[in-house]
Amino acid sequence: MSAEQLNRVRDLDRAAVLATAEVGCRVRPADLIRATPCGDWTVAGLLNHLSIQHRGFAAAARGEGGDLAIWASRPLAADPVADFLAATAEVLTAFAADEVETVPFRLPEISTALEFPAAQAMSFHFIDYVVHSWDLARSIGTRPELDQPALEAAHLVAQQVPDEARGRPGSPFGPEIPVSADAPLLDRIVAHLGRSPNWSPTAEPVPAAASGS
Repeated sequence: MSAEQLNRVRDLDRAAVLATAEVGCRVRPADLIRATPCGDWTVAGLLNHLSIQHRGFAAAARGEGGDLAIWASRPLAADPVADFLAATAEVLTAFAADEVETVPFRLPEISTALEFPAAQAMSFHFIDYVVHSWDLARSIGTRPELDQPALEAAHLVAQQVPDEARGRPGSPFGPEIPVSADAPLLDRIVAHLGRSPNWSPTAEPVPAAASGS
């Protein structure tokens, strides 16, 4: 992949990451116990997951992603929003490094045997954060601010997610949910990847055991 194409993917990923961070800045302490579209995770648990993934991909961009400990679940931070924003800055810095183009990304959650070129790894990160920006936003009753080019690119990437990657333990994506062809593009993206666009947050707190990742 050319440097121009890599920069395109990097810019798209940055847009999705910043959109998710903007939603994260709207989260208030009372929101942390809210349910999310992500199984049993609360908002706090989802933020914890996003922080772990950011740091895992940042490590991969430095050639250190093969260490499974980096990707392991961990206890919630005292301030999940602040921890998430710190992890956001870490991954953006790692992806922006000049040498990232030459680094083979190790992503053991996808494969313990394969290495991925930077642009492909960033495309994985990109689609994950488009969907998770929606997850987080829906949990607090809002929507992420994603521009049309980012949504169109995410729709193309979503079409490439193989069926065997859906619904297995640990997979961020589930079976496709039918949705109207004239639904908003973001709704069609999340439905294709197993979210119901009609999902809404509950006012009831989720049990404490579901708050981690």
